[in-house]
Amino acid sequence: MKNIAKIIADLRKQKGWSQTELATESGVSREIIGKYERGEAVPSIEFAKRIAEAFGVSLDYLAGEGTLSRLDKKTVKRMQDIESLKDDDKSHLFAIVDAFLRDATTRKAYAS
Repeated sequence: MKNIAKIIADLRKQKGWSQTELATESGVSREIIGKYERGEAVPSIEFAKRIAEAFGVSLDYLAGEGTLSRLDKKTVKRMQDIESLKDDDKSHLFAIVDAFLRDATTRKAYAS
């Protein structure tokens, strides 16, 4: 399990945000963000939810746990949308995805 302090710091840096910018986006004070990143404090559920929303990730992702912890909210939403498709449409979509993944795996194998 990845440490929540590291996850917050990594996500903030990926966004190119300062601690002040994250504080503004999440409604959590910059001082508290600093404490979270240094591992001096752990966010409450309410603050973790605000931070997750600011980053566009799930609470599972932020905590580094759960079956979908490695997926951002956009990917999870896409998966949910796929689940609502008709079976035939899903089959067609999965055939395309499978072909893409097979090609990517083949290219990777030849590159090694």
